[in-house]
Amino acid sequence: MMISAIAAMGKNNELGFKGQLLWHVKEDFKNFKKITMNHHLIMGRKTYESIGKPLPGRTTIILSKNTDFIKPDMPEVFLCHTAQEALQLARSHGENEVFICGGAEIYRLFMPLLQRIYLSQVEFEGEADAFFPDIDFSQWKLLQEKSFPASDKDLAWQYKLLEKIN
Repeated sequence: MMISAIAAMGKNNELGFKGQLLWHVKEDFKNFKKITMNHHLIMGRKTYESIGKPLPGRTTIILSKNTDFIKPDMPEVFLCHTAQEALQLARSHGENEVFICGGAEIYRLFMPLLQRIYLSQVEFEGEADAFFPDIDFSQWKLLQEKSFPASDKDLAWQYKLLEKIN
């Protein structure tokens, strides 16, 4: 099973502030949906709570150390307490590519295990309290790259697909 991260970050690895995204880029959201549809998403409890519901067409695995957290009573939502437990659950469902979706702590936890990164780099610099881990780009091969100009509604951004060099 391929272990991939999918993330949108600002110029200084910014991810969010006070549990919220820092921007809303419509085309990036469409890209996220297209890539992750019909797959398992592993996310932290705080990320799940900031979204507020499972994303349609995907299986959500909430990763939390908080043993008091009660997962929603929905068949497409699972709760795991370790990274290995979350990966094993996705494997047991026949998943061929699982997506790590944040937040910052979850990205850091899975960084050594990642084989691919679907990365949106948004032209944003600003206040943040959650950051994507630094990427040593010498350890990654660029498979795809596409630039999107700014519009009246959206910031400029770049999409990159990276694969770990073995």
